[in-house]
Amino acid sequence: MTISSSTTPWDSLNKLMPRVQAKLERILGYYQIPPQDAEDLIQDSVLTLLYKWDKIHSAEAWLLATLKRRCLMYWRSRRARLTDAVDAAILELLAEPAPPIQEKKDLSHDIERVLGQLPMRCQNLLRLRYGLGYKPAEVADRMGYRASSIRKVASRCLAALTRQLIAVGYFETPSADEVVRR
Repeated sequence: MTISSSTTPWDSLNKLMPRVQAKLERILGYYQIPPQDAEDLIQDSVLTLLYKWDKIHSAEAWLLATLKRRCLMYWRSRRARLTDAVDAAILELLAEPAPPIQEKKDLSHDIERVLGQLPMRCQNLLRLRYGLGYKPAEVADRMGYRASSIRKVASRCLAALTRQLIAVGYFETPSADEVVRR
């Protein structure tokens, strides 16, 4: 739909929405967006469309592309929150005030055992970052990564460590509500 200067954005939007409703629903279904969040993503996309109305040539194409991008961003932020929760949980386990020596040895042994099942690059990265306390830029420099990519690599390694810990029964998977509350 090309935007005409003779109609108001509201008129054009009222004509556009019934035509694209099924397409919007297909996009939300494809990305498996929960119903409670789907409406928010559509509203954000439509509000942005209205805000940028004068700069857009095809409202339908722009709205569909924007919703797809917001769906991708939705899942990226959810994964990041899960990784941050796991990251915080691991750091809390390691930073708790002096547990009994045997308990700390057991925890260290369990983590080392599970860490040993990960690829070597993940083992090295996690040991440098959390075992030795290196900053992300230092880890990137020592391992030959770009500083801009170390967060993504660290997230993947933490996710692999989390899967291994869950597989050996170390802790249960948190529900999505628990992750969001943290």
